[in-house]
Amino acid sequence: MQLRALPLVWRDTTTVQVGTDPRWAVALGDLSPSAARALVGLPPGASERAITAALDAEDVPAAETAGVLAHLTAAHLLVPPPTVPSAAAAESRAWAVLDVDGDGAALVARRARSRVRVVGLDRLGATLAQTLAAAGVGTLELADATAVGATDVGFGGFGVRDVGDPREVAAARAVREANPTTRTFAPAGRAPDLVVLVERGLADPCTHLPLRDADVPHLSVVVREASILVGPLVLPRRTACLTCLDLSRTDADPAWPTVAAQLVADPAVTSLVPEAAAATTAAGIAAAQALAHLDGRPCAVHGATLELALPDLLPRAWTWAPPPAGGGG
Repeated sequence: MQLRALPLVWRDTTTVQVGTDPRWAVALGDLSPSAARALVGLPPGASERAITAALDAEDVPAAETAGVLAHLTAAHLLVPPPTVPSAAAAESRAWAVLDVDGDGAALVARRARSRVRVVGLDRLGATLAQTLAAAGVGTLELADATAVGATDVGFGGFGVRDVGDPREVAAARAVREANPTTRTFAPAGRAPDLVVLVERGLADPCTHLPLRDADVPHLSVVVREASILVGPLVLPRRTACLTCLDLSRTDADPAWPTVAAQLVADPAVTSLVPEAAAATTAAGIAAAQALAHLDGRPCAVHGATLELALPDLLPRAWTWAPPPAGGGG
């Protein structure tokens, strides 16, 4: 067993606090000054043997040592050593503090079995793909034959060397650099666990309707003039779909279908480049929602959209009604 890799800080000469997040921080009180000193001096993730040795070195009585270890065990601060490869160690460590068993290995292993397709690899999509790779996603299918341009450089691992290459090729290189264990080819035989669609102006029905009809979960990310929409993440026939959104918009604005039909091919829309901070922020939020889906956790954009608008980019949530029973949502 080993101590969770959390900060160990003094509260006073006989009290040591383990962790700083209110969700799991624990104060160990009524310690002798020597026991408190021994605990604060421990390295992150110290083993049970190392804790005992540190207490012995401070001449802490055996009875108090046993009490400290019992307290750490009861507070779920002593956990098994992590069992994940080094490439995913950061993810395992972060998620372990949310897990009473203290081992993020199961979550990381699930991500390693996951398969995600990212369609649209501009500065936002490429950053999202690289983030998913670094988070441990096992297979990333990358789709965007557009050439890397000057505005893409500096995002998602794109460099000057990549200018002119197809984005999907350059993004595959960046993904493998972020996590050499991530595959950028997909074995035939099963659909992706999630498809992320990075589009401009609006969600194109020609792109998302085949996914809905094939029962493939998909996350919509739409770049607009000075804002980005993240969501919904559609679970076909279970949560609001992108057609549901279009119907809601048509209820509010009867001209929306006419406007939408023009946006699909408008050069001023198709050439939109997301602003730097907006692209990075939206990529992080979209990656977090994708990972929530892959991990089997609650997802904030099931039946909802997060709008990130310049200048502050603080997310504003819009919720959408689920499809009617028996509907095609």
